Amino acid sequence: MNSFLHVTLAAVLAMAATSASAAESGNPDRGATLATQGDGSGAPCTACHGADGAGNNAGGFPRLAGLDADYLFKQMVDMNAGKRTSPVMQPNIDNFDEQQLRDLAAYYAGMPVPKTSTATSVDASVMAMGSKLVNEGDWDNYVPPCSTCHGPGNHGVGHVFPAIAGQHPNYIRSQLQAWQNNQRNNDPNQLMTAIAERLSQEQIDAVAAYLGSQNATNP
Repeated sequence: MNSFLHVTLAAVLAMAATSASAAESGNPDRGATLATQGDGSGAPCTACHGADGAGNNAGGFPRLAGLDADYLFKQMVDMNAGKRTSPVMQPNIDNFDEQQLRDLAAYYAGMPVPKTSTATSVDASVMAMGSKLVNEGDWDNYVPPCSTCHGPGNHGVGHVFPAIAGQHPNYIRSQLQAWQNNQRNNDPNQLMTAIAERLSQEQIDAVAAYLGSQNATNP
């Protein structure tokens, strides 16, 4: 393995294992109200992410239900700070204060994880490529398997590495492209940026299709 990548992976994995919680406790009951009412100037969360937090593949809206609360909180803070570019999300959360963002994060983190995955119609060869990249990586090009950081079955590790198994393919694709295009800069030690830059569009499509086809819940 490339020595720089090895050191970076080790440092980030240690961060995931030992870092203190990024966000204080939120109130899921208040979060439920905010999710259905919005911030007063934009659409409510439920308009895009659904009443069950499952998101929508066609619109590229990610599943939020069951994701780590501190991860969700950080993403919203980073969007408001410009570290993540989202012309859809940012205008709909920029009037929430910090406690309200924590409440929203607690609400979605406490929701049941949807048991369904996104159906795909891609060729078997594309799924095979995605499976290899996700589960084995491409070490010749310094691309580790996703599970190295995102955990067994890619069901997430703490507040640093989110669950990506069963996440919508269109969302996964858009985020890998965002890292490539410098529209997302909030990953630890620019680890995802470095990995995304090494992927071709064909590989991104394959990874997105494969991950989206996996079950979002642990067996």
